[in-house]
Amino acid sequence: MIPILCGVLYIVAAPFIGGLLAGVDRIITARMQRRVGPPLLQPFYDVFKLFSKENKRVNHFQNPYILLHLIFMAWTGFLFFEGNDILLIIFVLTLSSVFFVLAAYSSHSPFAHVGAERELILMTAYEPMVLIALVGIFKVVKSFHFYDIIFSSKPLILFLPGIFLGFFYILTMKLRKSPFDLSYSHHAHQELVKGITTDFSGKTLAMIEIAHWYENVFLLGFVYLFFSFNPLIGVLAVLLTYFLEILIDNTYARFKWELAFKSAWIVALVLGGGNLAVLYFLK
Repeated sequence: MIPILCGVLYIVAAPFIGGLLAGVDRIITARMQRRVGPPLLQPFYDVFKLFSKENKRVNHFQNPYILLHLIFMAWTGFLFFEGNDILLIIFVLTLSSVFFVLAAYSSHSPFAHVGAERELILMTAYEPMVLIALVGIFKVVKSFHFYDIIFSSKPLILFLPGIFLGFFYILTMKLRKSPFDLSYSHHAHQELVKGITTDFSGKTLAMIEIAHWYENVFLLGFVYLFFSFNPLIGVLAVLLTYFLEILIDNTYARFKWELAFKSAWIVALVLGGGNLAVLYFLK
C-alpha cells in the first residue's frame, strides 16, 4: 500500500510544490534582473484568477484534449512515485504531450499551429536523449522498475555522467526555459503571441499551467534518480539543477528551431551515446 500512497500523495501535493517552484522561479528571475518581483504565491493567484474567468473555446475538441493532457500528466507522476516501470511512465508522458499538441491543432489560429509544430519539433529533439537515459539506467541497474532503481546501491551519476549532462540539456526544453522556449513561453518575449497556447483561456489555460507544475515535479524526481544513493545529496542536486535551469533561462537568448533540434541530437549522440559506449566496454 505504501507505493500507492506515494502516488496519491504526488497527485495531491505536486500542484502545490509545482506552484511554489514557479513562485521561486519568478522571484529568482526578478532578482537576476534587478527587480523586486512578485510574491511567492503569485502563480496560485494567477491560476485562481483564470478559473474565475469565462472559458472561451474555439471548438468542441479543445477542452477534452487539454483535460486528457492534464490527466495523463498527473498519471505520469502517479506511476512514477507509485513505483511502476519507467518505460510505461515515459510512454504516458509522451501521450500527454500529444494531446496538448492535438488541442492546439484543433484551432484555426496560425499562431497556435506554428506553436504546435514547434512543440512537435522539440519532442523529436528531446526524445532520443530520454530513451538513451532509460537504456543507460537499465544497463547499470538491470531493471526498469522505479524502486529497483531508487534503492540500488549503485550511484547512477558515477556510471552515467554523460547521460546526466545530456538529460540536463534537454531538461531545459521540458521546463520550457530559454533558449528552448520555442512553442510557448512563460515570459513576455514570445513573438508568436503565446504560441501553442494562443487560443486557450480561462479554466483551460489554468489546467495547462497545473499540468506544467505536475510535469516539473516529475522531471525533478527523475533527476533525483541519478543521486538516489544518498537522499541528502539527491535533494541538493535537484535544487541545484533547478537553479541552474533558471540561470540559463535568464542568460541565453532563444535559439532557432534548427539549432535547437540539431544541438539536442548532437548532445544525445556525443554525451549519451558516448556514455553508453563506455559502459559497454567497461562491462
